[in-house]
Amino acid sequence: MDSKRDKTKSHVFVVIENFLAKEAYSGFLLFGAALLAMILANSPWSDSYFDLWHTSGGLSIGDHKLEMDLSHWVNDGLMAIFFLLIGLEIKRELVVGELSTLRKAAFPLVGALGGMLVPVLFYLLVNRQSGGDISGFGIPMATDIAFALGVLLLLGNRIPSALKVFLVSLAVVDDLGAIILIAVFYTSSLDLAALGYAGITLVGLIMLNRTGINEILPYLVLGIVLWFWVWESGIHPTIAGVLLAITIPVRARIDSNRFLDICRGELNSFDRSGFNRKDMLLTSEQQDSLEKLEDAYEAVQNPLVRLEHRIHPISAFIAMPIFALANAGVQISGLSSSVFNSVSLGIVLGLVVGKPLGIVGATYFAARMGWVQKPAAISWKHIFGAAMLGGVGFTMSIFIAYLAFEDADLVSSAKIFILASSLIMGIIGALYLLRACGRKQGSSKLPDTSPLL
Repeated sequence: MDSKRDKTKSHVFVVIENFLAKEAYSGFLLFGAALLAMILANSPWSDSYFDLWHTSGGLSIGDHKLEMDLSHWVNDGLMAIFFLLIGLEIKRELVVGELSTLRKAAFPLVGALGGMLVPVLFYLLVNRQSGGDISGFGIPMATDIAFALGVLLLLGNRIPSALKVFLVSLAVVDDLGAIILIAVFYTSSLDLAALGYAGITLVGLIMLNRTGINEILPYLVLGIVLWFWVWESGIHPTIAGVLLAITIPVRARIDSNRFLDICRGELNSFDRSGFNRKDMLLTSEQQDSLEKLEDAYEAVQNPLVRLEHRIHPISAFIAMPIFALANAGVQISGLSSSVFNSVSLGIVLGLVVGKPLGIVGATYFAARMGWVQKPAAISWKHIFGAAMLGGVGFTMSIFIAYLAFEDADLVSSAKIFILASSLIMGIIGALYLLRACGRKQGSSKLPDTSPLL
């Protein structure tokens, strides 16, 4: 039993390594898309740029009409893929990853909680005292893992791998907090009938899991139905992506030993069947062996990891860049001095000050009290640098800004200062880690008691 679990973990760790590389590279693409959006929004083609995202389209299903403009199709539809990926990452981390045991999860969990609560407190303090809009309190909570890992990628092997794992675990908990926030605080009115249909669909997905169905297609079909009913209910439809992820099976149909037995048998059968050198064609027996090998290849894979592997490129290289292209564009010339308000100040303080202060403060206090144990491979300097990168909000922060504010000027103001704060924290975090790590990883070790500066 332990050997099976170890094999599952080793396979998942390979997937995590691939995930880190892809996520980091997607951060550069995301930054490029955001930069292009800003250029287009302030170019002679700005009218065409904004008109494009306000183009309406949709379809009718019986008495139900599903029609939105292109920006909402991106934010409500395409981003459901991003939230599905987040849900899969969360489930994977909880089952076999860094959050699978309380001992391993405690340190990043404490850091994430501090990194969520302190920025919220900064935002609320600023806006309550000045009478600002407090509905944007969730904006400085989240960390954009793609951007943050992109910065770490630039630093190469100076960065300990344990720090990358810590940052990913931190971001996963951040994302979970943001998902709960969206579901609880950014749902205005509910259609109970549609919510009931969504519940029935979710039960159907759970039944697929419980009956041992590992094929992905039935889950995706019901997932689309779930997305529709969640959209109809008034809850933000991207939550459907997370709910779908929860129901995706973790166990493969066959274990590694059974897979090896099948492969050996079918390869031997393939070899015994001979080869038609004249026509250069496979025999029917060889074709049967290949089909059985293909079936075994599918059966041995963890369905959750397989789906995560397949949709990650779609999320990282299509959904998120399109989201950035659709949402990061702000006309600088059209902004007035009103953008410098309590909302923008709360966002800046939350991301630039609150985020690193919350992460470092919470982990340091908990470690001093003996509640958690800091990984030995990373120092407090590393933690402080990662905490700065935690202030790179971007994707989820902009997403929450759209849900929080109805005033277009507030949305524009929020986007400007989210982008500015994220850029500042990315640069400062990179420079700090470059100075803190200095030489390539492995050339020296920093003591746990090393000062932060």
